Amino acid sequence: MKRTAAHYCSMNQLSHIDDQGNVRMVDTSDKAVTTRVATASARVLMSADTVAAIQGHRTPKGDPLEAARLAGIMAAKRTADLIPLCHPLPLTHVDVQATIQDYGVYLESTVSTNAQTGVEMEALTAVSVAALTIYDMCKALDKGIVISEVRLERKTGGKSGDYIRTAP
Repeated sequence: MKRTAAHYCSMNQLSHIDDQGNVRMVDTSDKAVTTRVATASARVLMSADTVAAIQGHRTPKGDPLEAARLAGIMAAKRTADLIPLCHPLPLTHVDVQATIQDYGVYLESTVSTNAQTGVEMEALTAVSVAALTIYDMCKALDKGIVISEVRLERKTGGKSGDYIRTAP
């Protein structure tokens, strides 16, 4: 059953749906260039033994935290190649931090640009690929690793204004 544009618009006013209900890339040509910043996070849950192996630099493939940071930075720069309707953006900064916690690894990325659209997808892509990299680097030690809570923490700039995640 094909849904109509009216169905989608009545649900959420989705910006990537045209009047016929087809997906489309948003036209940003009339938007102002402004500074945009977004921060996203993710958690990589793993066994205590795997956390200890990371802390003791005893993982089979090397340092998973540094590999994840680099992979996240590279992924942010390639987001438009991965997400079909994302605009390619001139990123001015990408930072990915990986912190060991009792449960595993906490990841946080912050991405900046001066553009006509935001960088939420770039920040989310960065932490997602960083989390997948940690899994890849540690899977020989722990097949039960879980990637969870990939989410936008905050964003600034743009017509929709600022957003800051609040505690549940």
